[in-house]
Amino acid sequence: MSLSTGAVHGEPTPAVEVRGLRKAYGAHQVLRDIDLTVRPGEVVAVIGPSGSGKSTLLRVLNRLEPLDSGTVRIAGELIGYRLRGNRLHALPDRRVRRQRTGIGFVFQQFNLFAHLTALENVALAPIAAQGRPRGQVEAEARELLTRVGIGELAGAYPRRLSGGQQQRVAIARALALRPPVILFDEPTSALDPELVGEVLDVIRGLAHGGTALVIVTHEIGFAREVADTVVFLDDGAIVEQGPPAVVLDQPRHPRTQAFLSRVR
Repeated sequence: MSLSTGAVHGEPTPAVEVRGLRKAYGAHQVLRDIDLTVRPGEVVAVIGPSGSGKSTLLRVLNRLEPLDSGTVRIAGELIGYRLRGNRLHALPDRRVRRQRTGIGFVFQQFNLFAHLTALENVALAPIAAQGRPRGQVEAEARELLTRVGIGELAGAYPRRLSGGQQQRVAIARALALRPPVILFDEPTSALDPELVGEVLDVIRGLAHGGTALVIVTHEIGFAREVADTVVFLDDGAIVEQGPPAVVLDQPRHPRTQAFLSRVR
C-alpha cells in the first residue's frame, strides 16, 4: 500500500487525511474505502441517513474505534500506527491516548465530568494529558468559556447548566486542546429544540477561525451556511462531496437527490 505523507508540492499539510478507510462490525461493512482530505481551517459537514456510518467515521478518526484497513493522518501524523518500512504497526494504547489529546471531539451527550466545574472540565486534559502549566491553562480556559458565551458560569457544575450550556462547555474543552481539527458528532441532537440555535451560533463563531471542523449534522440549513465542503455519506461510502451550492442545491447523484428531497 502506498502511504501519502500529506503535503504535496508546497501545499500545507492537511488537517485530516484519510485514505482507503474500511471498518466492519462482523459481516456488516460500516465504512467502505473512504478517502477524505480536510484542509487547515476548512469546515466540512457530513450528512446522510441514519445508519450510514457518519458517527463511526468520526470515532475512527479519533481512534475511539480501530480501523480495519486504510490510514488516518491528523496534521500529518499517522493515527494509531507507526510506519516501519512499508508496513503499519499498531501503537500501544498509551501512545494512542496521547494522540487523542491532540484531536478535539464534541460528543452528542456532552460527556462532562459531573464532579468538576465548567472551568475544571475545560482545563483537565491540557493539564493532565498535555502537561501544560495549570495557571496558563486555567486562564485560557476562562477565555474560552467567555468565547462560547458562558464565562460567568466557570464555577458551575454540570448539573446546574442547561443542555446548551453543557454543550458549550464541551466545545470549550475541545478548543482547550489546541487541536488542528475538532470533530462534532451531531452536537445538537441531544438538545431541546429551543437550545439548538445557541449551540449552532457558537459553532458558526468557530468556523474559519483556523481550526478545521468536521461536523456530522442533520441541520441541512446550517451545513449550507457554514460548510466549505459537504460530504454525503450513504451505506458507508462517500456518494458525493463538494461545495454546499453543488451538493445541497444541485446534487448530481440520485441517492443524494432522494435524501435531500425527504429532509428539506
